[in-house]
Amino acid sequence: MTASNRELPIAAASRRPASVSFEFFPPKTDKMQASLWECIDRLRPLAPAFVSVTYGAGGTTRERTHETVVRIARETGLKPAAHLTCVGHSQGEVDDIARRYWDEGIRHIVALRGDMPDGGAYAAHPQGYAYAVDLVAGLKRIADFEVSVAAYPEKHPDAPDAAFDLHNLKRKIDAGATRAISQYFFDPAVFLRFIERCAKAGITVPVVPGILPVTNFAQVQKFSAACGASVPDWMARLFEGLDDDPETRRLVAATVAAEQCGVLAANGIEQFHFYTLNRADLTYAICRILGVRPATGRTEP
Repeated sequence: MTASNRELPIAAASRRPASVSFEFFPPKTDKMQASLWECIDRLRPLAPAFVSVTYGAGGTTRERTHETVVRIARETGLKPAAHLTCVGHSQGEVDDIARRYWDEGIRHIVALRGDMPDGGAYAAHPQGYAYAVDLVAGLKRIADFEVSVAAYPEKHPDAPDAAFDLHNLKRKIDAGATRAISQYFFDPAVFLRFIERCAKAGITVPVVPGILPVTNFAQVQKFSAACGASVPDWMARLFEGLDDDPETRRLVAATVAAEQCGVLAANGIEQFHFYTLNRADLTYAICRILGVRPATGRTEP
């Protein structure tokens, strides 16, 4: 356990099994399609509360996201949530997408501002929803969707400060969101401090930690720099020299994520959202450590 984790006040861990959810991304090729469905088939017996499917920057995966969400709903018995963003669409287009989901029986939307497809500074569509809070309100006007939104334990990179970012989260909740899912993080203390701040701000809906099992450390470092998630020095040391040793890298990744989840569970966290990257092995192993089992035997005796 890291030094920062040892300083946490560890509460008695709940014996109630954890509730888990999984995030997938829509496949681009037939090979990726096969990998996605292998991942879904592997994780499905764990009876997740829901599974979400991402939406590419600027709506670039619009149809593939829709096809994946609808297929999950029709063929698996899982409860899918479709990501939907403000970028690249007018308000009318977004409303049509939402109504299409409702007509297909999809009742859960993950409402996000979204990023520009070129990676540049965000610019709202002139006829669109400007921000996630506007999208949440629009979705609730269309139908009684369950709406999840994003939360940022280390603040959104575009927010001027943490107080502004927390106020924005509260506005999304007040607009009708029923859950917040956090950006990934690696130090449990970061998330535990964040949920304390959420409680003080009057946020009473579940704030679910987003867990990213690391399979490619260099890639995570690059992405973290862009999204505002800090990567501890101790983590860099753990993965140092493992670029050409995938087996050891997977073992280290599973250990890091399992320890992270264990500290959170010991401090009363009972819901976890896993960014699977369409790979099931690490997520399945970590769920097992959390006591999540296939539906016929999900908990330890």
